[in-house]
Parts: sequence; C-alpha cells; structure tokens
Amino acid sequence: MSDAAQPTAAEVRAAAEAVKTALDRHLAAVERRSGEDDPAVFEAFNQLAAAAEVYDELLYDRYDEVTPFEIPGSEELPPYAGPEEPNAISVLIRRDYAVAEPQRLLAQAQRVEAAEYEAAGGLAEDAAGTVPGALGILFGEFEPDEIASRHKEFGLEEGDSTLWVTAADETPEAGEWLEAPFDHIDPQSVVCRFDVSAVFDDDVSDEGDEEDDLEFVEDEEEVLEPLDTEK
Repeated sequence: MSDAAQPTAAEVRAAAEAVKTALDRHLAAVERRSGEDDPAVFEAFNQLAAAAEVYDELLYDRYDEVTPFEIPGSEELPPYAGPEEPNAISVLIRRDYAVAEPQRLLAQAQRVEAAEYEAAGGLAEDAAGTVPGALGILFGEFEPDEIASRHKEFGLEEGDSTLWVTAADETPEAGEWLEAPFDHIDPQSVVCRFDVSAVFDDDVSDEGDEEDDLEFVEDEEEVLEPLDTEK
C-alpha cells in the first residue's frame, strides 16, 4: 500500500477505541442476557467482531503489525451491488439440528397432539408416532425461534445456523417465489450475514494452549421452561 493510501495514526487510534467500546457493550450484553439466544448478545458479538476486524486491518496497513484476534467468520461475500436504498428485504434462515433423543421428540409431539384432540373433543390419531410426524406437529405448533431456544426440550441438538438479509427494489408478488424459495438468491444482494457454528468452539479447544490466541465465542447456557402448547 502506498504512503498516500495509508490510514493515519489517529484513524488507527480511533479504531482501537471502537474495539474497547464494543468490548464493554458485549460484556454488558452477556451480563444481562435473557437466554441462550438473546438477540442483544448476538448483536453485540457481531459489533465486536466488526470493530476488531477494522482495527486489525488499519493496524496492519499503518504499522505492518497484527493483533491476536481471530474472528470466526464465513466465506467472504462478494461486494454488495443491491439497491442503495432498498424498498424491501428478505430474511433467509437455515438452522440444522440432530435428532439426539427421538423418544423425547415423540413424547413432546404426542402431548401436543393429545391436547389438541382433547380440546376438539375427539380421539388423538397417531401422527406423532413417527419422527417425521412428530417434527411436523412440533414445527406446526411452535414458532421456529421458540424451537431454537428450547431445542433440548424437544430432543434436538443444535448444529450450524446462518441468517442472510437480502435487499430488493420491490416486494415480490404474493406467491411468486413459493415453489422455489431459495433458488434465486443473488449473493451481491446480501446486505449482511450472521453465522453460528460449533467449529468456532472447536477452534478454541484446538488452540487453547496458545495464550496469544483470542477468539470471540459466545458461551452456551441451557434454559428450560415449562412446555407451552399455545403459540
């Protein structure tokens, strides 16, 4: 990089201050967290990661030095080329689960099924007698975010997850993309992306003996609540 394009010492100092501020906000969010998937912690985590990345880049450009920070990330997206002022957005979410305890999954689905048929004055069918049937009942009864926050109650084990926010000029017509909802995503329309993966925790375990390595990784905490069969 040429001298003319280098960041100033003041810019590097400002980036360092931004990291300190983001650290304080992240700690405060963690201390006030309301559960395993508290959105405030998630937002503070991403702000901290972004601030650390900016500081690392400016430090290297100005002083040819690096930080010990290693920010968990995903494949780099291409430059954003969507509308400058989007009139609509789409939020795409993928969450993976392992069916860790099938019997617990079946039992929870059978409870929901029995309660629904009892309220209707009829006899419960055995739709909850298979894993696919039980999944259909539970995901039909509970919002995906509730299942994510209470997955252990349903016999599920979290895997990777990702959330993409894409921008558009216009809201699609009703029913326009329902047949193939994920087939026409332009990576250059992605405004932001957030990923959660166990690989980040694996990195910490693998490099735990290296004192100079620092990763921003959210702690896990189990939260159990009484089963509520009403959305």
